[in-house]
Amino acid sequence: MSFSLPATLPTALRTVVDHHLAQWLGAVHEAGLESRLGQLGDAFMGELQQVLAGSDFVAEQLRRDPGMAWRLTEDGRLWRSLAAGEMASLLAQALADAATEEQLAQRLRRFRQQHQVRIIWRDLTRQAPTMETTRDLSDMADACLEQAYQWVYRELASSFGTPLSHAGEQQHMVVLGMGKLGAQELNLSSDIDLIFAFPAQGETQGERRSLSNQEFFTRAGQRLIKLLDEVTVDGFVFRVDMRLRPYGDSGALVFSFNALEQYYQSQGRDWERYAMIKARVVAGDQRAGAELLGLLKPFVYRRYLDFAAIEALRNLKQLIQREVQRKGLQDNVKLGSGGIREVEFIGQAFQLIHGGRDRSLQQRPILAVLDVLATNVYLPDEAVDELKGAYLFLRDTEHALQAIDDRQTQMLPTDMLGQARVALIMGFDSWDEFRRQLELQRSRVARHFAGVIADPDEDEDQPQAPYAEWMTLLAGFPEPEQAREQLAEGGFKDPERAWNLLQNLMRSGRVRAMQRMGRERLDVFLPRLLGMACEQEDPDLALERVMPLVEAVARRSAYLVLLTENPGALHELLVLCAASPLLAEQIARYPVVLDELLNAGRLYRPPETGELLDELRQQLLRIPEDDLEQQMEVLRYFKRAHTLRVAASEVAGSLPLMKVSDYLTWIAEAILQQVLQLAWRDMVRRHGLPRRHDGSPCELDFIIVGYGKVGGIELGHGSDLDLVFIHDGDTEAETDGPRPLDGGRFYTRLGQRIIHMLNTQTTSGVLYDVDMRLRPSGDSGLLVTSLEAFARYQQEKAWTWEHQALVRARPLAGCGQLSDRFNALRAAVLGRERDEQVLRQEVLNMRQKMRDNLATQATRAGFDESAFTAEAQFDLKHDAGGIVDIEFMVQYAVLAWSCRYPELLRFTDNIRILDGLRDAGLIAGEDVQRVQEAYKAYRAVAHRLALQKQPGKTPGDQFHDYRHDIIRLWQQWLPDVVDA
Repeated sequence: MSFSLPATLPTALRTVVDHHLAQWLGAVHEAGLESRLGQLGDAFMGELQQVLAGSDFVAEQLRRDPGMAWRLTEDGRLWRSLAAGEMASLLAQALADAATEEQLAQRLRRFRQQHQVRIIWRDLTRQAPTMETTRDLSDMADACLEQAYQWVYRELASSFGTPLSHAGEQQHMVVLGMGKLGAQELNLSSDIDLIFAFPAQGETQGERRSLSNQEFFTRAGQRLIKLLDEVTVDGFVFRVDMRLRPYGDSGALVFSFNALEQYYQSQGRDWERYAMIKARVVAGDQRAGAELLGLLKPFVYRRYLDFAAIEALRNLKQLIQREVQRKGLQDNVKLGSGGIREVEFIGQAFQLIHGGRDRSLQQRPILAVLDVLATNVYLPDEAVDELKGAYLFLRDTEHALQAIDDRQTQMLPTDMLGQARVALIMGFDSWDEFRRQLELQRSRVARHFAGVIADPDEDEDQPQAPYAEWMTLLAGFPEPEQAREQLAEGGFKDPERAWNLLQNLMRSGRVRAMQRMGRERLDVFLPRLLGMACEQEDPDLALERVMPLVEAVARRSAYLVLLTENPGALHELLVLCAASPLLAEQIARYPVVLDELLNAGRLYRPPETGELLDELRQQLLRIPEDDLEQQMEVLRYFKRAHTLRVAASEVAGSLPLMKVSDYLTWIAEAILQQVLQLAWRDMVRRHGLPRRHDGSPCELDFIIVGYGKVGGIELGHGSDLDLVFIHDGDTEAETDGPRPLDGGRFYTRLGQRIIHMLNTQTTSGVLYDVDMRLRPSGDSGLLVTSLEAFARYQQEKAWTWEHQALVRARPLAGCGQLSDRFNALRAAVLGRERDEQVLRQEVLNMRQKMRDNLATQATRAGFDESAFTAEAQFDLKHDAGGIVDIEFMVQYAVLAWSCRYPELLRFTDNIRILDGLRDAGLIAGEDVQRVQEAYKAYRAVAHRLALQKQPGKTPGDQFHDYRHDIIRLWQQWLPDVVDA
């Protein structure tokens, strides 16, 4: 047949044809083939110009291999359809003497390039109907897969033996082709979607080294993918996509039949049913493959009229509609409105709903399915005719787009040359004429698509939920480039990182182990999470911080339901996680506190100390007295819930620093009081009551004394508790219970039990880390001390630094009368008259020792201006001018002057002690104000850093003025520590 280009052909396209023709004739000349040009004939030369007008790819292949033109015309293959099995036969001839994997790869690629040219040629010259083109491409993929697999199998078997089942039967892999390959509808530049399987577990036999069948076929799959997918100097054979297998990229490469059946029965989702409709055995063991498809058929086709699939299909349809609305898809002939995908959806929707009962629908090619829809009156004949006509037009357009560069695209060209090419290939005189016909065909498809499984209650004008656009991103396995583009449009600054976070979640073991209901809940939750994350100031940070929680609760999907159904709670979660990695980590570790997010009013309203005590008491009353494990869980939940409220209030700015510390301290006091009650009750139940010195039974003559931050009402996030246990019983007298103990052992065990309840690691973590080193004689002293022994130690043996610590000591829980006696003892010890010069030197020595061990280098031996630079680090607690300097000055003042001003002993917190020093006229009011401001500022920053999980250090220039003020006052009170 002859062909001449139209006289109205644009000059640019004529130039392209002339250039390609000259390039090819030049290559023919260089190869010495000019004398044979006459053998090609006028038909070839005429068609060549048409093909060169439409395909740069064909032009490049003929230029690189000018002899291909003669091979293409052998046996008339360029002008006839291939017979059944001919493609496989031709490939077998091409691979016959391939001795190495490199040779095999090269010949596969060259075979593919030659037949790709043949298929494009016949398509562009309209010698091949649309579906012959798709069948030839699919046959080529089948042949390449089968023969490459058999070659790989033989090579592996020669090294590791033949894979056998436990019953001794030889095993072969089954390669399932999905999507367009499964339906034998490949386009000119399709990926091939595959799933690899093998019949049964076992191992190889016959060679020295044996492999499990799983490992053997995994290696076979890896080598097969490389043979087809790897790009070399000869190009590639087919791009291979394995993401439709169970668990996607995170799943095993190869599955046994049993594993596949279990996965689809327990975890398979609706979109996987939709995908499995087109599954076909394309290589490997055909008989075993038929058995596998039989096993999976109940998952795909339900034996009853599947109304349950209707809602799932409506959701899938909505995903398609939402994706169409995304920027850039309006000119996509596959994904845009009225595109190829919508035709396929119409057919597959009827297959899923009715295919279980109507076996005529259980087939793969879309045109055959549409015919059944007409024959069995699912759709009117006119509708089917319109859909089939539109489908063929759209597929021809798709092939025209891909023939140009052998590139995977369905986007209409925007350049004039590209538009001229597509119009020419499609048989139109102009681009505008082509576009009018294209829009007509797409409008028909869109109309029929809108009518399929339409929801009668659906309001097309109803605005989309803010999360709706994210449903397309998370359905199935979208292209990474498309996913990153959508994330960037949504406001993520690092879409690559965001996409990796989502992918890592889906690959995680917890998600992979979810049952179908859990996966469905996750599918519903994630779009809402993304939608709300985009509303945050920093979407990237919010998503990164909340992902560990999502993974942690994946198998307890009730939490996902809680957050899905309570958008306010999800909002609070994202706000808190974005604000604080410490909070994000704590919530992820203990997700039970998510319940607290449901009531924002309560979340940001801290209770008073009496309310805390009553709430905890009420919770414990519901637990049996002998159920220590559950009691400990209640205590831990109480702490987690209330510390979350504190942090939330602090993040929101509704709770100032002093109230934060108050609240955290009250939580600790409430817990200590209940822990003491529980431990005392348990000890008395086992051993009876201890005795006082007069022989009467003790009724909780025991107190827990708090030192340090808890004693000074200055607890921070993550603070431990410095505690001392004091009793007033007779250590010699025995208890009056069934298993009596002497008083000393009773109180020691009571103390041990308290510590056990506080710091034992359970699934809910620890309550508090407890430090007992401030008790008399430290670690070498008794765990529990009598008040008499404590008084004797403080009066006769305690070091000055221990009296400094006593400044911030106060009873937290236990006997009221014993607490009063302790406070009187504390006042007597602290209020005695001291030699101020000796006291000053002892305080200075202790401070210098701490600096030597804990301060930054710039302030250990002295102090200079280099410590104030931005490059230097200021340790808020230990450096000169910091928190410890303030605490030491306050403690020095109490020890030096409380003998004359006993009102200084009334409080244990630094702020109110400073108020007392001002009121007594011992420190100027403006100096007190500056010290208090510095102290609060340091602690506020320390709190914020703790919430960020950062060390308590800032740049050296951050608190320049405050530090100078503290150093100035230090030099006045405790001179000769630092130089001016």
